Amino acid sequence: MMCEYFVKADPILYEQRTRSIRIRGMLTSIRLENTVWDVLAEMAEDEGCTTNALICTLHDEILEHRGEVSNFASFLRVTSLRYLRRCLISQDKHQQTIDADISIQPATTPVTATQHASHSKRSVSPALIAVKA
Repeated sequence: MMCEYFVKADPILYEQRTRSIRIRGMLTSIRLENTVWDVLAEMAEDEGCTTNALICTLHDEILEHRGEVSNFASFLRVTSLRYLRRCLISQDKHQQTIDADISIQPATTPVTATQHASHSKRSVSPALIAVKA
């Protein structure tokens, strides 16, 4: 059952939390699910700023782009989903690059038992470790 994965999620993940944030000098409250707050914090870390600073920047940019900010909480939810999707696509492309690099590696000659014994004390290449991970 596919839904089992979702329905067994810890309720704390979808519990809502309200935060007060000062945007353009005005104090406002934003109510979002804990998971959304977590994703926004991750986005902020990637941008090298605080979650509040990220939210203010997003607010200013949507205001500049659209001329208004309607349903800002929903905008933040969708923004967090789009961020996760972009991360997934980026990770997938990175994996495809690694897979392509592995498939074009030149074939090696078979190693005899005596050669294997002499090479067994060598360290594993960092690139190979990254591929295995």
